[in-house]
Amino acid sequence: MKSFTIGKNDAGQRADKFIRKAVPNLPDALMYKYIRLKRIKLNGKRCEISTRLKEGDVFDMYINDEFFEQKFDKYDFMHASKNLTIVYEDENIMLLDKKVGLLSHPDEREYNDTLLTRIKRYLYENGSYNPADEHSFTPALVNRIDRNTGGIVIAAKNAQTLRILNQKLKDREIKKFYLCVIHGTLNSKENILHGWLTKNEDKNLVKVFNSPVKNGKEIKTKYKVISEKNDMSLVEVELLTGRTHQIRAHFASIGHPLLGDGKYGRNHLNKDSGYKKQFLYSYMLKFAFESDAEELNYLNGKSFSVNNVWFKEAFFNDEI
Repeated sequence: MKSFTIGKNDAGQRADKFIRKAVPNLPDALMYKYIRLKRIKLNGKRCEISTRLKEGDVFDMYINDEFFEQKFDKYDFMHASKNLTIVYEDENIMLLDKKVGLLSHPDEREYNDTLLTRIKRYLYENGSYNPADEHSFTPALVNRIDRNTGGIVIAAKNAQTLRILNQKLKDREIKKFYLCVIHGTLNSKENILHGWLTKNEDKNLVKVFNSPVKNGKEIKTKYKVISEKNDMSLVEVELLTGRTHQIRAHFASIGHPLLGDGKYGRNHLNKDSGYKKQFLYSYMLKFAFESDAEELNYLNGKSFSVNNVWFKEAFFNDEI
């Protein structure tokens, strides 16, 4: 028999969802059977799979030890680098400056050293996170940025923060601003680009159209030209919608691809420039809550930015 006490990070989940995470080796068929036979009890009573858990609830599980996940003294994230650039941190969130070339999440090619595993190592080593104390929650990223793009990524330290910020991001109450360098100069120095975007999932490639198309998603890209030099422009962009490769594809569609963009840019232009990485950085975000953010209301109205964008100074110094 093993007991689990529901903590803050596990509260609010359905009973079956918690059991799957806490006892990952237990098949669903057995889980339902054990609930029915009262070998899995909630607060000493038979539980329903749809019951929403509350902090302090206790699960008693009278099941074989073989179904419980083995705990190890060492964790995979301890192989991650300690290199992290922290823009802001408090008891609920971290804002990280992800560098170009670093994955946000593990994938089939890179598992150990990613932004997320670096965060877990950092929190584990400073005592803020211990997997042995958590039944189902692990620190998580609220947003992600492609490997070839740098900038601010939000990490949630607890389940309540993750829930709130996921909803705020969905409701467009977290504003994201980018800096980029594009080829050429724009007639309008401040404008909102409007289009429709389709995505080829197999090729991970998007295409932008000027009018509605089948399966197309509306996109809006607000921009302001900051400076112009050498037939290139330094531009600030605010994403009014957040679609795959939106900034890169939208500017390319109007004839002004990003410098160094090998996917949507023009090969001869990039070859002439000598740059092989795209000039795009998520340099600032603003919390602009229009509804109650509960424990995170203290963030409302605050903005955070990265000052040392790798190509900004070079642009002003005519080094590009």
